Amino acid sequence: MTMKAARIPKPNSFWSQRPGDKALDVIIWVLVLLAVAVTLYPFLYVLSVSISDGAAVARGDVLLLPKGFSLDAFGMVTRYKQLWISYGNSLFYTVAGTVANVLFTCLGAYPLSKKHFFLRRQLNFFVVFTMYFSGGLIPTYMVVTGIGLYNSRLAMILPVLVSTYNMMICRSAMASVPNDLFENAALDGASDFYMMTHVAIPLIKPTLAVLTLYYAVARYNDFFNAMLYLGDSNLQPLQMFLRRVLILSSSEILQQAGTSGAAAAAQNTLKIRYVCIVLAAVPIFCITPFVQKYLVAGTMLGAVKG
Repeated sequence: MTMKAARIPKPNSFWSQRPGDKALDVIIWVLVLLAVAVTLYPFLYVLSVSISDGAAVARGDVLLLPKGFSLDAFGMVTRYKQLWISYGNSLFYTVAGTVANVLFTCLGAYPLSKKHFFLRRQLNFFVVFTMYFSGGLIPTYMVVTGIGLYNSRLAMILPVLVSTYNMMICRSAMASVPNDLFENAALDGASDFYMMTHVAIPLIKPTLAVLTLYYAVARYNDFFNAMLYLGDSNLQPLQMFLRRVLILSSSEILQQAGTSGAAAAAQNTLKIRYVCIVLAAVPIFCITPFVQKYLVAGTMLGAVKG
């Protein structure tokens, strides 16, 4: 007897779908392409203006692709002494703040992930409560200035030390680690701190990579706390410098850039603003590709258990 080979089902291609499914796929792709275009166009436009010829920018010829090529605005912006001071401040706040954020997030999430912790339910309630209710801006400002953090670098780190939402993600990721691993480590005499650093954290690296990215982007883009607590321009981050450039008048921008004249005002003011935006976005573009592969895996790992 001959046996018939098992029929392997063919993949469900677009043309073999029902009309309703085809229409749904078309709508989804149109929405995706529209979202990509809306998201990508501002970046391309800013970059195109920053490297285009000044006369073309003044005439408004740049719509998507660069018109001509000129890097004169980059030379003007790099002469700003305050730019490099602000860049150094932002790097310090980002690195130091992110390290502190991840450290204290893990320290808070680990005990909350343990079912045998006797205060687990009560602390979870108070932590989640802060996600919906807070003291408000004025009480927070009074506390920060009252403890002497005004015009201090710590004002950019301590008030935003832990994100409740990120702690909940980290807690869920740690709760998904098999409890047998912790029991075996405890039998070998491991302490809770050792189990957190050598058992839990190595197994949730994708989640920590995502949380690190979230914290780093938030710290790098933070200007509101700097606007409230940092009056000294030598302590202010890059986003405050960018804010000042965007709201300065044309004459003030050109005065700081060392240029003058009506022609320079027409051709270089807009370019200088957009060059500052490009330079401010460079570090984020450099970091994101290295952690992009962890985005989906890390977020889903933290959402397995509630």
